[in-house]
Amino acid sequence: MTPAPATDPTAPRLTVLGNPGHRRVTLFAAAVRAAGLPEPAVLPWSDVLRGGYAIEPGTLLRVDSPGEDEAVDRLLRGAALGPGYAPTRVEGTAAWYAGFTAALAGVGRAVRAAPGARLLADPAEIAVMFDKRRTHRLLAGAGVPVPPALDQSAGPVADWADLKGRLAAAGLRRVFVKPAHGSSASGVLALEFGPRGRVSATTSVSWRDGELHNSLRVRSYRQEDEIAAIVDRLAPDGLHVERWIPKSAQRGRAADLRVVVIAGRATHLVVRTSTGPMTNLHLGGARGDTGLVREAAGPHWATLLDTAERAAACFPGSPAAGVDVLPGADWRRYLVGEVNAFGDLLPGLTGLPGGPAEGLDTYAAQLAAVLAGGAGLRAADLPGAGRPGTGLPGADLPGPAGGAGPSPDTAPPRTAVPAAGHGATP
Repeated sequence: MTPAPATDPTAPRLTVLGNPGHRRVTLFAAAVRAAGLPEPAVLPWSDVLRGGYAIEPGTLLRVDSPGEDEAVDRLLRGAALGPGYAPTRVEGTAAWYAGFTAALAGVGRAVRAAPGARLLADPAEIAVMFDKRRTHRLLAGAGVPVPPALDQSAGPVADWADLKGRLAAAGLRRVFVKPAHGSSASGVLALEFGPRGRVSATTSVSWRDGELHNSLRVRSYRQEDEIAAIVDRLAPDGLHVERWIPKSAQRGRAADLRVVVIAGRATHLVVRTSTGPMTNLHLGGARGDTGLVREAAGPHWATLLDTAERAAACFPGSPAAGVDVLPGADWRRYLVGEVNAFGDLLPGLTGLPGGPAEGLDTYAAQLAAVLAGGAGLRAADLPGAGRPGTGLPGADLPGPAGGAGPSPDTAPPRTAVPAAGHGATP
């Protein structure tokens, strides 16, 4: 662990559990320095996974993504992939999840044992956000609107034949098939059944030497045997299957939203647009116009923000979450697709005008929340308290109820991307 320099003994002592040198860590450290605080210490994920670490007494520990680091990825799922390991491999997410959640639980125990130390997020909640099936059930049980999902109460989907039979029985002809523990659209298939037995799948998955790899090029498969082979390889890691909801549009492109909720309030929003079903920016999606969203939503803008806040409120021990919101075609109704524990990597994006984090990036806003009281604090504890874009004070609107990417401007060009990045790239 890199120690923070000794300065004001009364200043908060911050530690980041992350990958040293990664921009997530460096962006948060920049926010800490800008606030006049000591440089945060960095606890490497590799040390945690190898078991050689200690928690400093009195530290406030921020948990960040273990993604985009090949050595860490190899520790988490390398054994499951064996000699065929490559960071772009899509399989092995169940092993990744098991290792990640076990390590998180161990960190939680170590923090509790360190005098005065405090963890700034709940490991159990992070574990739920990294299981799309559990997240969906939690949100639905809390009354948060979500896309209908394939019932797996009788057991997980076993393979393509099982999936095809269940979809036919449920009358579902257009669905998204997602690895339960994946992120950044790795392994996701937009699946459509047409007339006369035709089937197609749109995905970033590519075959290479008999293995599944993630790439930056979205492609379509129209041969059932190819689609079946992909699903058969992904199913053992666990699948979440939900109805394909037609997206709203902006300037002729499909659009959805990433809303960052900090301390219970929607603070940042990015519009993601695409010509295809995948809107992730690293897969060719582009940032849209937030102003046009406000205009299209009109009086329903508050509903949009409230939907994201209600989803985040299902994770009260998590001071920040990236909520993927799917607007209906009329911009009047909103569903929650996913909740991302590490959905705050939005370089250069500042808070919504008129909102509690106006002028602050996602890291500065989270730091302001920590300094105001840490996890679970009220929106009023952030600078400003109004509902973004409405001109109304937060107290005049219902609060949260209830109770989880490289920007093309900052990511280096690549032809393939790590499949288990687990950084919730928008």
